[in-house]
Amino acid sequence: MTKKLMFEKPLGMRDTLPFFHNKKEHVRKNMAQVIESHGYQFMDTPLVEYHETVGKMSATHDTHLFKLLDQQGHTLVLRPDMTAPIARVAASQLKKEGFPLRLAYDGSVFRAQQSEAGKPAQFEQVGTELIGDHSSYGDAEVIALLIDSLKQTGLEEFVITVGHIGYVRSLFEELLPGDQDAVAALLSYLHRKNYVGYEKYVRSLGVSQEAKDNLNALLRLRGGEGVFEEARALSKGQAGLKAMNDLKQLYRTLQEYEVASFVQFDLNLISHMDYYTGILFEGYAPNVGALLCNGGRYDTLLPSFELNASATGFAVHVERLVEALDGASDTKEGPLCLLVDDATFKAGLQEAARLRQQGEQVVIQHIDQVADVEKFSLKFKTAREMYKEGGDR
Repeated sequence: MTKKLMFEKPLGMRDTLPFFHNKKEHVRKNMAQVIESHGYQFMDTPLVEYHETVGKMSATHDTHLFKLLDQQGHTLVLRPDMTAPIARVAASQLKKEGFPLRLAYDGSVFRAQQSEAGKPAQFEQVGTELIGDHSSYGDAEVIALLIDSLKQTGLEEFVITVGHIGYVRSLFEELLPGDQDAVAALLSYLHRKNYVGYEKYVRSLGVSQEAKDNLNALLRLRGGEGVFEEARALSKGQAGLKAMNDLKQLYRTLQEYEVASFVQFDLNLISHMDYYTGILFEGYAPNVGALLCNGGRYDTLLPSFELNASATGFAVHVERLVEALDGASDTKEGPLCLLVDDATFKAGLQEAARLRQQGEQVVIQHIDQVADVEKFSLKFKTAREMYKEGGDR
């Protein structure tokens, strides 16, 4: 091993140092408390799954999968998301439990990157899956739970943007009948949020000017509940009308949850996850330049595992949530430190035991091992110099 490789990590991987680990732990505990209070049960799945099942069902592009071979020659993948593995478990070990199932998870996922570019190849997700509930009440429950979970961590400013993939597809089918290549191209532009490219592509299409105007009007369908009527006027298809009814019912239910103030609508919202079939959503916070959380309804994934059930859920990117919280609030005050010498060591042990019984975290440190007391003390909430108490020794 060269000296260079000795200190480097594989592309996109990260070390979690103590201060950041503590912040993540705070976030995880607070979210778990809310999620469990709503009756969701946490579970875990293997880090490694079969490529033929979870790998192909995950909707993560094959080039972004970490692959390896087992001793029997089977191709395995590091799990690229948590939804597909949980769908596998629900369709096998939990299929007799009775629906709806309320499941939750907290674990790392892996997606290979071609270059560093600030994109992690390993990151942690906390999320939920509501399996076997096909109603808008299920969609509202998941979004309301997401909002409550984020608030519990101390995050105050964020927005959940909601769309409906059924509406977009319905509009494209009306305006571009039979032209699947054009539909795929426009969906790709929307997914990448390349609206300039979208409009340029629309200009190149061999359709009427009215159809082009309506395709471009999709980009303006953003905001509050007022977008519903605009959307209904734009798309007359049954699938589009159903999508609008779904969103209107969702909004009414979110008002009853008293979380509608955190929600906006964006009817050109497209996810990178191909298995979403209905309502989908993304979350953003002011201090984070990337997606904070996402989720939606996926009614075709479980049938791929031979289980006829619908589902909806969300996933929160834990590292980005910590980033959003930085500067907004202190997530952890840190331990106390008792600085002792030979004469005060016993008293320090007794004082530490007393403070720990009160819920404090306490470090005992012999002064002989500290070169710079002032610098060392900055690491702690409080550093008490017991070796100075009672006069010079």
